[in-house]
Amino acid sequence: MADRDQQILDLQQELERIKAQSKSQVNAQFDAYQTVLTGRYCSAAMSNLFSQRSRIGIWRKLWLALAESERELGINTITPQALEEMRSHLYVTDLDFEIARVEEKIRRHDVMAHVHAFGVVAPSAAGIIHYGATSCYVTDNAELIIMRDALDILLNRLAKVIWNLSNFALKWKQEPTLAYTHLQPAQLITVGKRAAQWTQDLMFDLQAIEQVRGDLRFRGAQGTTGTQASFLEIFQGDASKCDQLNSLLCTKLGFPSCYDISTQTYTRKVDLVIANAVAGLGATAQKICGDIRHLANWKEIEEPFEQSQIGSSAMAYKRNPMRSERVYSLARELMSKPANFANTLSDQWAERTLDDSAIRRMDIPDMFLLAESILLGLDNITDGLVVYPKRIQSRVLEELPFMITESIIMKLVAKGASRQEAHEEIRVLSHQAGSVVKNEGKPNDLVSRIRNTEFFKPIWDELDSMLDPRLYTGRSVDIVERYCGAGGPVSQKLAPYVGYITGTSTAELSV
Repeated sequence: MADRDQQILDLQQELERIKAQSKSQVNAQFDAYQTVLTGRYCSAAMSNLFSQRSRIGIWRKLWLALAESERELGINTITPQALEEMRSHLYVTDLDFEIARVEEKIRRHDVMAHVHAFGVVAPSAAGIIHYGATSCYVTDNAELIIMRDALDILLNRLAKVIWNLSNFALKWKQEPTLAYTHLQPAQLITVGKRAAQWTQDLMFDLQAIEQVRGDLRFRGAQGTTGTQASFLEIFQGDASKCDQLNSLLCTKLGFPSCYDISTQTYTRKVDLVIANAVAGLGATAQKICGDIRHLANWKEIEEPFEQSQIGSSAMAYKRNPMRSERVYSLARELMSKPANFANTLSDQWAERTLDDSAIRRMDIPDMFLLAESILLGLDNITDGLVVYPKRIQSRVLEELPFMITESIIMKLVAKGASRQEAHEEIRVLSHQAGSVVKNEGKPNDLVSRIRNTEFFKPIWDELDSMLDPRLYTGRSVDIVERYCGAGGPVSQKLAPYVGYITGTSTAELSV
């Protein structure tokens, strides 16, 4: 008992110590707002990419690349010592950030604050950092570098989800299931066929994002209004050196070329084009997760549900599809992003206005963090989907009498009956059988009604053989195999991503 009392006393003292410490130091995790995207949903890789340390580190790389290129083109006032000091301080320390914070308070200009902070640690370069450049040399080019790398992350994540669903489609390609049009039971497909439909939509997203990734270019060193006037002066009127400068910068920073025309910025049309491609993924994700939520309601298919997972704080029996609901919610926000980028583009007056700045600081990171969070959720869901074949078969058999009616009509017409008369006879009997199911709670008796109606006598002998669900899935199996199987469009498209797919594990949700 004495030991326990001592433990309690020690714990109380530790709590008091922590309280005292917290008076002088705010715990940012609990006392300041943080986006839920970085706190709960996206990966460390994506979060780090959009961090301030990453961004300002890229600024420093851009300043170094500019200085190196200018020296290579004959600007000898940029010394080897200056370049070496810059190379030695590409990592932005906490002290660097503090220096920049103080400077920005004075200068009200974030880029110049960091120019000064870089010059403090690279004093030999202090006078040549940012030589000939405007702020957008670092801000815009850094944004393009970050978006390029973020698109690469998304493409890998998306390829993994496609691979998951493609394998799922092949596994369940033969399992008949109810299709739904107008969210009412329709002609049968297979479980795999529906997954192949989801896969195709994601393939469109992969193609769209690959397209914008492939089309991405560099802003380069274009001067204050896109005329390169400052660099033309630096190079004493030698226009060829302006072109060589951008060629060197593209090589150093990993871009094939610069956009043909820039103003003070690269055109904000680029952001909109990227947003449209990335937001398209949101629409696909919401559609897929909406289907999964309905299938869970019908108890046919469920997302992963862990042994100790709680579905509801009140209703202990529930198995809520929280993963799909989360993705659905995030997708709704992602789909809203293109409107902001369109508004930003349309509001850029002449060669540039600064009202693009604050909103892009929010929208560009949020767009990519949202997209990755969605893909991580989809990876987790699609790699662990649970299928309940017996439940699916039961629901198929409930509706199967309706499903065979189209075949009955075709068989009757082949035997000489009127297609319109057959349709009307089926319609009347089907509605009568439906009324029995809905109003009396009895089984579907349509087949019995058909057996007792003289009009259908020519096909009575064939009815029993028609009650096999596999007869009504059409070419579902062939469609899945052709699209998702070896040598098909999916395997061809995923070929560049095989290394990533086979080398990664399924995304684990942190919460």
